[in-house]
Amino acid sequence: VEIYDYADPKPAEWPKADFIVGNPPFIGGKDLRAELGDGYAEALWSAHRDMPKSADFVMYWWNQAARHVAEGAKKGGSGKPRQFGFITTNSIRQTFNRRVIEKALAGKPPLSLVYAIPDHPWVKSADKADVRIAMTVAAPGEERDGVLAGVVEESGLNTDQPEVRLAAKIGLIGSALRLGAKVTSAKPLLANAGISSPGVKLHGSGFIVTPEEAEKLDADRSAIGKVIHPYRNGRDLNQKARGAMVIDLFELSEDEVRDRYPAVYQHVRGAVKPERDLNRRKTYRDNWWVFGEPRKLLRPAIHGLPRVIATTETSKHRFFSFLPAGTRPDNKLVIFAEAKPVVLSLLSGRIHVAWSLAVGARLEDRPVYAKAHCFDPFPFPDLSDKPALKARLDDLGERLDAHRKSVLEKHGFLTMTKLYNVLERVKALEAKKADEPPLTEAEKDIYQAGLVGTLKSIHEDIDAAVFEAYGWPEDLDDEAILERLVALNLERHEEEKRGHVRWLRPDFQIPRFAPKTAKTQQGDLELADTVVETGAKLPAFPAKDRKAQARIVRELLERASGPVSPDALARGLAGKNTKAKVGRVAEMLGVMEALGQAETDADGRYFVSG
Repeated sequence: VEIYDYADPKPAEWPKADFIVGNPPFIGGKDLRAELGDGYAEALWSAHRDMPKSADFVMYWWNQAARHVAEGAKKGGSGKPRQFGFITTNSIRQTFNRRVIEKALAGKPPLSLVYAIPDHPWVKSADKADVRIAMTVAAPGEERDGVLAGVVEESGLNTDQPEVRLAAKIGLIGSALRLGAKVTSAKPLLANAGISSPGVKLHGSGFIVTPEEAEKLDADRSAIGKVIHPYRNGRDLNQKARGAMVIDLFELSEDEVRDRYPAVYQHVRGAVKPERDLNRRKTYRDNWWVFGEPRKLLRPAIHGLPRVIATTETSKHRFFSFLPAGTRPDNKLVIFAEAKPVVLSLLSGRIHVAWSLAVGARLEDRPVYAKAHCFDPFPFPDLSDKPALKARLDDLGERLDAHRKSVLEKHGFLTMTKLYNVLERVKALEAKKADEPPLTEAEKDIYQAGLVGTLKSIHEDIDAAVFEAYGWPEDLDDEAILERLVALNLERHEEEKRGHVRWLRPDFQIPRFAPKTAKTQQGDLELADTVVETGAKLPAFPAKDRKAQARIVRELLERASGPVSPDALARGLAGKNTKAKVGRVAEMLGVMEALGQAETDADGRYFVSG
């Protein structure tokens, strides 16, 4: 069947697939149980142990097709099927889906994407949800050039004669469905370790209270500021802060809460415990007064800082803001344990934003900032010998944050999203983009009240200073920026293996993340595994009970004093450290990583997420 037929004329070189399969209803891995039932989900995961559990349902079919094509391409294989194609939602570029593609591209034998449309409207959208789709075709061969088609114009989508115009480019297509630099080859950098994390995950809406409720719970003036704090989520950052507060009882026992804060205890017991009693996870039920994910690793990182930097995980525009100390960020915010305005400037600059858009995922038409891809591998410029430039970036970061907060405070109708909507419109008009209409009266009001021209000027100054910090020309396009960042990342990764780490916050990071046997100035960097201390009696590891396996592995990982390999973790279990046992431990760690419960450092060692 033909891959695509909207473009006219149709390029003769477009490949043909042996089959195209439409996407079943979008079902993300986390929703498989709810949508398909426990039995189906468990059977699916059991039959496809190589699949990330958070991958969309359609990716199981994508993976199966890739496996068949790879088998046919092996020496002595049938040569069939020779390639395959899929129509999916555009969430195929999200982290766990991308891992399926990455595995196929790096397989033995490897596959290549020979055709892709990363973002295309689903026609007749009036009858559907606002869905954007992607199309991919894969064939055997390592790093083969492919055709990447992008939508340049679309109209009449809700009619019987939709029109979609494509522009095609030829080059290497990566798992993020982009041409050019292999951004997926970038490695996590030790220099960025421990700085970024998602915010807290409540698992109980009863933790959230209004300021008025907080005052009533704080009759003896002992709770606010100690266990009741300001609370911010993505809407607060992108729109207007609601003034919500949250009860945070981390590191307090149930008895301590009841004795010290009886009114707070009564509220949480009545508003949170009934919901937690129904939760499947034993730790959530037993520790009902504590957030489901309190982010134990984030807390020491932000301790003592007067403020932190935050961005909304999924947002139309990528901007970064300061949050004051004491604020409890929601899980949908990504937090950076940095108070220095120079870091706000570096994150806000065009170089980092271009990187985050390239390596991050997308939810429909909104970019997703995935910490593991957007921050952990990002190579920051070295400003150690540029004090004047660092001072300028410090000043610009303060000006950027102060300007936005000032105009939002003065004008109640403004939001951050409105400011950046108009800023992008102004940029498009100045670039003389075809068919860009003039600003509407409402947009002109936002421009005037929000001083968007001044905001644009600050961003331009930040961009110029950041390019200078890297020593790169300002006229680089995004692809050239990505190529340089990938090269710089790999250079830094090699530096770190030799023992030279350009820590972002050395006083905080070195005691926690520096390898114990590192030769800091010369020689190879040896990353020794953390020894897991489990006491005299080591826990047994059941061979078949997967729930018990997961519980034991998580408990051991929480006890570890630092990042640990599957082999080292397996040594904390009773019995011989057999290959099979290490394999089962590695499998459980992989599941924890897929569910966001664990992360890996630059050398593939695991630690508890948040």
